[in-house]
Amino acid sequence: MTALSEGSDTGVGGGAPLEPDRIKHLEFIQATITRLGTNSFLVKGWALTLAAGLLALSASRLSWHIATVGVLPLLCFWYLDCFFLRQERAFRRLYDDARQPDSTVEVLSMNVRPYLAQMPWPEVWVTPTLLLFYAPLLLADLALLALAL
Repeated sequence: MTALSEGSDTGVGGGAPLEPDRIKHLEFIQATITRLGTNSFLVKGWALTLAAGLLALSASRLSWHIATVGVLPLLCFWYLDCFFLRQERAFRRLYDDARQPDSTVEVLSMNVRPYLAQMPWPEVWVTPTLLLFYAPLLLADLALLALAL
């Protein structure tokens, strides 16, 4: 019988079984990745709701004041979403390293500092998913600002 048919967990590529502490560590990392993804989704929802409301209000009154007020929260939400995406990517890299049988990652360590150093802010800031979501909202807001002036 193979190790899988006996019900034990195996390492990467069907190698040696992973220790229970290592499995728990991977579960912790995965829970963090899931939480960061959920946070990113919620931030996008709040950004879209606020931007749509401020754009509608600004367009109905053709007010440059309201259009200007709409830019700052949008940039803040973009930054926050960028922060969550950067953290998520760092935890994914930690997960990839921690799952290797010959991993040098300390068991139950959640330190992602070495991985964050590999991801500069501008690279994450202009990720296609963030750019395609926030740039049109920002451009619409700036267009209304230009029309109102």
